[in-house]
Amino acid sequence: MYKSFLIKYAEIAIKGKNRYLFEDALVHNIEYQLKNVEGDFHVRKENGRIYVDAEGEYDFDETVEALQRVFGIVGICPVVLLEDEGFDKLAEEVVSYVDRVYPDKNFTFKVDARRARKNYPMTSMEINAAVGEKILEAYPQTKVDVHKPQVMIHIEIRPLINIYSTEIPGPGGMPLGTAGRAMLLLSGGIDSPVAGYMISKRGVTLEATYFHAPPYTSERAKQKVIDLAKKVARYSGPIKLRVVNFTDIQLYIHEKCPHDELTIIMRRYMMKIAEHFAEEGKCLGLITGESIGQVASQTMQSLAVTNEVCHMPVYRPLIAMDKQDIVSIAEKIDTYETSILPYEDCCTIFVAKHPVTKPSLKHIQISERHLDEKIDELMKTAIETTETILVDAE
Repeated sequence: MYKSFLIKYAEIAIKGKNRYLFEDALVHNIEYQLKNVEGDFHVRKENGRIYVDAEGEYDFDETVEALQRVFGIVGICPVVLLEDEGFDKLAEEVVSYVDRVYPDKNFTFKVDARRARKNYPMTSMEINAAVGEKILEAYPQTKVDVHKPQVMIHIEIRPLINIYSTEIPGPGGMPLGTAGRAMLLLSGGIDSPVAGYMISKRGVTLEATYFHAPPYTSERAKQKVIDLAKKVARYSGPIKLRVVNFTDIQLYIHEKCPHDELTIIMRRYMMKIAEHFAEEGKCLGLITGESIGQVASQTMQSLAVTNEVCHMPVYRPLIAMDKQDIVSIAEKIDTYETSILPYEDCCTIFVAKHPVTKPSLKHIQISERHLDEKIDELMKTAIETTETILVDAE
C-alpha cells in the first residue's frame, strides 16, 4: 500500500542557514541504513521535507526498523502521495485510504489539512469539513472528534498531495557526523555501550578503545566487546576499535602501588592511552560510561582525580542516570544480554577488595612515582602492539 515514507525531524529545523548541512547528513545516514534492507529506495529532500520512496517490492517492517536507527528522525509517516487532480479525486483517495488502513470503522477522527501550496482553491478549513463529510457518508459508524480523535488524518497540499495518519516514533537526536568525533572507552559492561549510543544520538561519530588483559581475561571477553561494538554500530555507523593489551601495565601497577588505589591508577593510565589514540584519530573528546556514585571509581573525588591526566574533555552522558535507567536503554538497543555474559573485563579482574572512594590527587601522584622506572616503556609497548579492528553493524 505504501510506496513512500515522510520523514519528520525536529532540531534540524532551527539550524538557520546551516540547516541544509544537517538535512544532507540525515539523507546520507538514511541511505546508509537502508543499504542492507531488501528493496530499492530513493531518498530526497523537498521543501523542508525528506521522503523515502520505495521502488518495487520491499519489506515494510524491516524498512521501518532501519529508519528507527537513524538519529535525527523524530517521526516516520507511511504516506500516500498523489497528483493534484481536483478535490473529488482527493476525497476519493482519502476514503479509500481509510478503508484500507482501518478495517474496523468504529473510531473517532479528525481531518487536519495544511496548504504548503497556497494556490490550492480551497482553504484548510474547507478541506477539513468537506473531506470529513465524505468519510462520514462512506462510513456512518465513524464519528468526528476535533478534541481527542482516535485517528488524525493528515492532508498536506504540496507539489504532491500527502495523505497519512500514522507517525511511528524515531530515535530523535541529531544526524551522525554533524558534531565531530569522539573516543569511547568501551568495556564489556552495561554502561559504556549505552554511553556510546547516547553520544552518537547527538551526532557524534565514534571510535573506541578496549583494554584487554590476557590471560586474565579470555578471548571470549574480547569477542564480547566486539559483539557490543557491532550492536552500537547499528546506530553509530562503523567503529574503529582499538584493542590494547593492558596486562603488563596492570601487573606493574599491582606490584608497585597501594592496592586500595589500584582502580584509580589503572583508570588514569587507561585514559592516557585512550587519549593518545583519540588525538591520533582527530577526536574532540573522550566518552565514558561513568555515573556518579555507582562504584568506588565513580565518586566525585575519583572522577576528578581521573580527569586530571586528560587534556581533552571527558564526556559522561550517563553521569546523572540511575542504573535502572541505563539498563532500560541497554535493553532497548539490544546490548544488555551481551553485556551480562559472564566474561570478566580487566577492571573487574584487578579490582581491590576495599578501594579508596575519596582519593587525594596528591597521594595518587606520589604512588605513581613508584612506576617511573618502567611505566613509559610499558605504555609505549602497549600502544605499539594495539590491535585495530573496524567493526560494522551485525
